Amino acid sequence: MTGIEVQEIAKDDKNVLSQMVSMDHEQILFCQDRATGLKAIIAVHNTTLGPALGGTRMWNYSNEVDALTDVLRLSRGMTYKNSISGLNLGGGKAVIIGDSHTQKNEALFRRFGQFVNSLSGKYITAEDVGISPQDMVWVNQETNHVAGLPGKSGDPSPVTAYGTYVGMKACAKVQFGTDSLEGIKVAVQGAGHVGQYLIKHLTDEGANVFVTDIHEPSLKEVSDKYGANIVGLDEIYDLDVDVYAPCALGATVNDDTLKRLKCSIIAGAANNQLKNEVIHGKEVMDKGIIYAPDFMLNAGGVINCFAEVDGRSAEWAMEKAGQIYDTTLEIVNRSKTENIPTYSIANKMAEDRIAKAK
Repeated sequence: MTGIEVQEIAKDDKNVLSQMVSMDHEQILFCQDRATGLKAIIAVHNTTLGPALGGTRMWNYSNEVDALTDVLRLSRGMTYKNSISGLNLGGGKAVIIGDSHTQKNEALFRRFGQFVNSLSGKYITAEDVGISPQDMVWVNQETNHVAGLPGKSGDPSPVTAYGTYVGMKACAKVQFGTDSLEGIKVAVQGAGHVGQYLIKHLTDEGANVFVTDIHEPSLKEVSDKYGANIVGLDEIYDLDVDVYAPCALGATVNDDTLKRLKCSIIAGAANNQLKNEVIHGKEVMDKGIIYAPDFMLNAGGVINCFAEVDGRSAEWAMEKAGQIYDTTLEIVNRSKTENIPTYSIANKMAEDRIAKAK
C-alpha cells in the first residue's frame, strides 16, 4: 500500500483494525492504569527480522486518535529503519499520553514496564521523545526487555545525532560539492537530547545554527553553550538557510511549509518528516531539495540499542552509525540519476531485505 493510502486511512478511518491492516501491523496493545494515570499504546509492526525494537515517546497528544496514528506510523518507520541499517530487529514503538515535564513518576513507568513484559520479548523498548535514561531504569524494574540503560549503552541520543550529522554531510557533498559544513546555515527545529548533540557537532565544525523549540530552557541552554541563534516556532520555516533539520515531531514537511522553505537540503532526526511521503517526497525532489529519508538518517539511536541487546561495544555503535554517510550518499546519488524520490529508494531497500528474510 502506498504512503498516500496510509495517510488517508489514518486520517479518515477510526476503525483500529482497518488502520492495522492498511499499514500491515501485527499487534497493538492498549494500556491503562487508573492508579498511576498511565495511558499508553504499544504497536508491534513487523517481527520478520527479529524482535520489534523501538523507543517509547511521552507526549501530550490532543486526543487519542492522534496518539494512535503517531504510534502506527512510528512503529512502521522502525521496521524500515532497522531493516535498512542491516540490524536483525523488527519494528515497534510505544507512546505514553501525558506531559513529560509534569506527569512522570516511578509508579507510572513501572506499570508501563509490566505491560511491556506481558509481550514476552516481542517488543523491546528504549528512549524516545520525552523519555530519559532514569525512566528506562524504572521500566527495567519490571521487565528485561528494555535498552538504553545507564551503565550499558545509555542515552542513544549522541549516536542518533552523530548519524544525522554525517548523513547531513553526505547530502552537502552531493548538493554543494563538499561535505564541509563550515559556514553553512542550518535551521534546527527541536533542542531536545538529539537536537542539542547535533547542534554541538554543527557549531564545532563552524556552521551557523538557528534553533527553535517549545521548551524555553532548552533554547537558552543551546544558545549559551553553542551560540545558536534562537528563532520563533513558526519563523523557522521562513529562514534563508542551506539546511532545514527537523528534530522534533513529524509531518513538518507539508503543503504549507514547502511553499516557505528556502533550503536546498532537508536532513534531520525527527521521524515521519513528510506529512505524505508520496506527494511531498516527489514535490521536494521537483523543487531541487535533497531530502535525506528520516528512518535512515536517525538510525543511530536504534543502532546504539542493538549494540546493547547484542553485546556490542559503544565503539561498534558509533562506527556503524558512521556508515549512514555512505548509505545516504548512495540513496541521494541514485535519486539524482534515476529521478526517483529518495524516500522511495530507501523504502525499497528496506522492503527488499524483509522480503528476502521471509
